[in-house]
Order: sequence, then structure tokens, then C-alpha cells
Amino acid sequence: MQDDDLITVLDDEGEGALAPVETGWPVLIVDDDEEVHLATRYAMQTFRYLDRAVALTHAHSAAEARAILASRQDFAVVLLDVVMETQDAGLQMVRHIRDDLGMSEVRIILRTGQPGYAMELEVFTSYDINDYRTKSELTQTRLFTAVISALRSYQQIRTIAENRRGLEKIVHAASDLMELRALGSFAEGVLIQLAGLLRLPVDGIVCAQRGAPTGPADPQGLYVIGAAGRHADLVASPLSRVDAPGVVSAIEQCMQARQHLFAPALTVLYIRSGESEGAVYLQTDSPLAATDQQLLEVFAANISSCYGNVRLVERLNYVAYHDGLTGLPNRSCFIRDLDAVARAGEQVVIALLDLRHFADLNDGLGHDVGNALLKGVAARLLERLGGACRVARIGADVFGVVGPEAAVNPESLFEVFAQPVDAAGNHLPLSITLGFCRVLGEERSGLALLKSANIALNRAKRSLSESYQYFVPEMEDRSRWRLEIINRLRTDFREGLLEVWFQPKVQLRGGVCVGVEALLRWPGPEGGFVQPPDVFIPLAEYSGVIVDLGRWVLDSAAAIYPALRQSIPGELSIAVNISMPQFLGGGFVDEVREVMVRHGLPRGVLELEVTESVAMEEPKAVIGSLAALRDAGVRVAIDDFGTGYSSLAHLRELPIDCLKIDRAFIKDIAGGEGGMFAETIVALGSKLGLTIVAEGMETEEQAGFLRGLGCGVAQGYLYARPMRLPDLLAWLASRPRH
Repeated sequence: MQDDDLITVLDDEGEGALAPVETGWPVLIVDDDEEVHLATRYAMQTFRYLDRAVALTHAHSAAEARAILASRQDFAVVLLDVVMETQDAGLQMVRHIRDDLGMSEVRIILRTGQPGYAMELEVFTSYDINDYRTKSELTQTRLFTAVISALRSYQQIRTIAENRRGLEKIVHAASDLMELRALGSFAEGVLIQLAGLLRLPVDGIVCAQRGAPTGPADPQGLYVIGAAGRHADLVASPLSRVDAPGVVSAIEQCMQARQHLFAPALTVLYIRSGESEGAVYLQTDSPLAATDQQLLEVFAANISSCYGNVRLVERLNYVAYHDGLTGLPNRSCFIRDLDAVARAGEQVVIALLDLRHFADLNDGLGHDVGNALLKGVAARLLERLGGACRVARIGADVFGVVGPEAAVNPESLFEVFAQPVDAAGNHLPLSITLGFCRVLGEERSGLALLKSANIALNRAKRSLSESYQYFVPEMEDRSRWRLEIINRLRTDFREGLLEVWFQPKVQLRGGVCVGVEALLRWPGPEGGFVQPPDVFIPLAEYSGVIVDLGRWVLDSAAAIYPALRQSIPGELSIAVNISMPQFLGGGFVDEVREVMVRHGLPRGVLELEVTESVAMEEPKAVIGSLAALRDAGVRVAIDDFGTGYSSLAHLRELPIDCLKIDRAFIKDIAGGEGGMFAETIVALGSKLGLTIVAEGMETEEQAGFLRGLGCGVAQGYLYARPMRLPDLLAWLASRPRH
């Protein structure tokens, strides 16, 4: 050991006072000996590695070092004493740095003033350290050598880590390409990878491409797709907005030349895949070495193929989140926007806008005009509301708007369409229906918010007097209740919990039972009913389950014919109600024929009841089906007659056998007005040669009045309530049979 290599400790004062150390490689000195700190500080004054000095931070105990590391962890090297507060304080500090803090990149040089305390091989095996020296052997030269070796290792590990992080970002982007910001993630990965390769600051790199990253916009324009630092806010913006003329001109020059640009202080990489092209600007501040240029060329060649894939997926993303006809965001995009609104706690209003009678217009003027109208509506909404609101096409003729209530309100939206819309040379006036939902900062998903607006829209569409509705929670409660009833109805029907009951039909003269009407009932598990028919049957029709229910009721009613035939030897009819979904469903007539054959029903026994509104809804289709049913031996009755809007002309055309007077007219007989309607219906039926049945008969007064008019048959509580089959047979056994 040369004497001039020894590290000597000098006093802080006097000729040998230490000069301030400039900022450089961050190094932490942990030692309980103040002289070691002074000696190290003095020795490192002249240290340089890659033109950088060291910046020393001092800790005089393991506890103090732990406090420092709790607030900063950017150290490149730690010079660590073994023995401090305890015999193994330094070794425990190594474990803390590696295991507790997860600092895997920092290099640790273990120093001990007590050689032989711990065997060197055992320390290296058990602890993640990079060098192990006694303090006496660390001369200035050897200290420099140890620190340079540690810094070189640290730098290499950091470079590898940065490269790995960049690659991980690109891999993550590849697995996440179906997200809207996949292109941005890919560009961010390129930034990090290049910064790691060339040891450049990330904010000196800008990625740009030809064509807007989030839509058509200007397909030839240059747009920023990746940037950091002062340019980070410009992602997805035109390149011209970058407030750095040198950056803009260099990228434009590269794109025009379609080749890499290597200049003394900057580099621009040209990236191309198919018809997609882009450029990556790097601020290098000094010429690149030939090896670095080659590395960048290889890097550019590799990411070009990835870039092409990302551009393709970007286009698929655009298609997935935009309406192909109008170019507006679609329902999925609108829901995503509403999610963002909810997360941000914005207080805005959602509006759903439905074009009234669009289907009629589309059918009458043709699909080309209909499509042109939808484009015109989209253009009108963007023109009037695009600056303050987000607009989307939610469905065929439904558009969505979200924005401040000053812009999204009934008056403003009706005003938007006060003037006709141009559509393929046609000036078409529009009327709209609106559903609104206020977003008041509550935590709700975008789908839930859209659902609320849709509930309000449907309520407005059902209204005869209002063209708009605002959502209130009671609407959702009602909708949820309806859905719960429908779901339970499906479940109980599947589990066989619904029943078919029967109500007798009795001759007004003589009291003989001449038939029954099959009625669907939903008994509760503890008596009573889950819901009455006037509640659950409309819901069954709305949900479509009525088709399966109706098929089952028809079969169940036909199945009781043998038992009824024994109890009712004379005239006999079994009536079953038919809904419009059943009636208009394919194969209904054949289904009825099959049921009659399977249960041996003679002609004239099965009677199908359709309401007056059903009979008048699709007259041509109804007349044809009713005629086919009568040819098959089925009697046809019009139920609830007098409550619909049938004309005499249509009534004469219908192949029917029976009119059933609605119970409302029977109930009002005592008041006089109902009696007048009942009298008119009986007279009309008599003229047309139809059987008349009075429903809802409850009093002898009503029965006497109808009997006097010549009405032949009645049913109601006066005679019997609806009942299960065993109760019906017992009731029949107690009645006169002739």
C-alpha cells in the first residue's frame, strides 16, 4: 500500500477544509464513525465517472439511514458499515433495503472496521451485497475503483430496467389493444423504450402519425399520439399545436422524405406499415454515435410492424365505438362517457331523443331518405349542441345527449328541431319525444344512468299528453317491480305453481250450466294470490311468456272435457281467452286443431275468446285466422264487447258466434246507463244471429233485466266464482242438469 493512497482524515477548519461537493451520483454513507464520513468526503472530492461527481448523503446510524430511506430511495450506491448500534446493524440494514424497501437496483458496498467478525463468503451468500471490504484496505484508489464498479453496475441495471419497463409497456399495450387508448399506450411504451435505450429524458420525445388517432377528422393531417412533460396535454391534438417550431418542422421533413432524419441535435425516426405512417422525434442535444443510429434503425424496423397492428385495431376500436351511418359515438361509447361523467362527479343532464313516427316515414319515403334524415338529425344536434354537449346515436331512431342543464332541457331540444330537417332533398318536419335523467354527482354506472333516461323516455312515449318526462326513482321502482313480477311468473310457471280455474256459464232461464270459461290464476303459497289476473296477464303479454301460458291453458281446458261431459249432458262449451301474441303467432290454427284431436273435442265445444281490440288491431289477419278456426269446428266469441272501437262494418265481416257484454255495463244496470248499452248489444247480437253472454252477473236485479232483454247466458258471482276443477265438479253435481 502506497502512503499517498491512504485516506487521511482532515479537520473541517484550516487549510484542509473541504470544498462543497457538486450534485452528482447519489451515494449514501452509513457509518457511526464521524472520521470515516470526513475521510470519505475528502477522498471523493476529485471523483468523476462519466463526467459526474458524487452527491454524498450521510447517516451516522442504521436508524438515521432508515429515516432517510423512508423519504428518498434514489441512491445509486450505499457505503454501509457493518457494526453500529448492534453487531449486525449493517447486515440488518441490507435486509431492510432489499426486502422491506424493494430497492433492487442500488449497489451496496459493505465496510467493516472489525475484520474477521463475519466470514466474507458467508456474508456474500446470505446477503445481497455487491462488495465487502475492510475499512483499512479502502485506499483512495481502491475506493474509487469500488465506487466506479458499483456505479457501472448500477447504470447497467438501470438501463436494463428501463428497457424492461418499456418492453412491458408495449406488451401490455399489445394485450390491451381493444381499449380506446391502446395506441396511446403503445406510443407511451415507445417513449420509455427510446429513453432507456439512449438515456434521454422522456419529455424530449414526441410521437406523431398521419391521421387523427380517435376518428376520421383530417386523414392527411399530422397528430400527436405520444408525448410527455410539457407536451403531454397535446396527445390526440394536431401537431401544429406543439409550441416548438423545431419539433414540428423536423417531423414534417421526416414525413415528407419518408426516411429517418439524423441531425446534430435531434433524430426523427420514420415508421411505416402499409398505408399507416408516423414519426418519432428525439431531442438528443448531440450527434448520435454510429452504433446508436444502427440500434435506432433496428428499433424502428421492429416497431413498424407493431404500429401497423395497433393502427388496425385502432380502426376496429373506432368502428366498435361509433355509428357507421352518422359517425356519432354509439351506445357503447355513450355508456363509457356516462361512466366517466359519474366518476368525475359532474352535475349534468342526460337526454334520450326519440323520433316520432320514424318507421312510417322510413317505410313511406324509403330507406335512403330515412338514412339521410338520421344523418341530418345528427348534423343538427352537433351543430346546435356539439360545443357544450356530447351527442351519440343510441338506437335506430334514438339519440343521446349529455351536458349542462342550460343546454339539455325540453325547451332547448324542442327548439333544435323547430325547423324541418333536410333529408335527400326533402324538408321533413320532426316531432320528438324526450326522456331526461339528472346526474347529481351520485355514484352510478353509465349503464344505470342510461337505463334511467330510457325509463323516462318510455314513460313519455306512453303518455297521451306529455312529450317529455324526467326520471324519478319511483319510475325505476315501478319498472323493477314489473321485472320482478315477470321473473317470478316465469319461475312459478316453470315449477307448475300456476293453476287453471273454471267459472260456470249458466242459462238465464232455468239456471242450467251450459259451459265454463277457463281462467288462469296464480295462487300464493299461503293462500290468496300472488297477483290478480289484471296485473300479471298484461305483464305476461309484455314479456312474451303469455304464448307459453296460453298454450298450457288451452291444453288444460281441453283436458277436462271428459269430466264435464259426464256432468253436463246437454249443450256444452269450454271457453279459453286468446291473446294477440298467441293469435298472431305462427301455426296457432294448427296448434288448436292438434289439441282438439288429442283430447277428443267434438266440433262446437271449444270456444276461443278474443277481445274487441285484438279483433280490430289486424282485421285482415284476424279474419283469416278466425275463419280457419271456425272451419276446424271452433266457436269464436268477442270478449269485453262494447269497450273497444269496432265498427259495424268490421263486426259484420268477422266470423264470430258470440258477443260477451263487458261487466262494466252489467254493473251500471241499476243506474240506467249500463242498461241502455246492454240493451243495444243484445239487440245487435240478435240481429246478427249471435249468442249473447253477460259477464260479471252479481245480483238478481241484473239477471232479471238481462233475462227480459232476451240475453241467453250469464256468468258471475251470482252463480259461482272461478274454482278449481274438483270444486267445479262438486258444484255441477248440486245443480239441475235439464
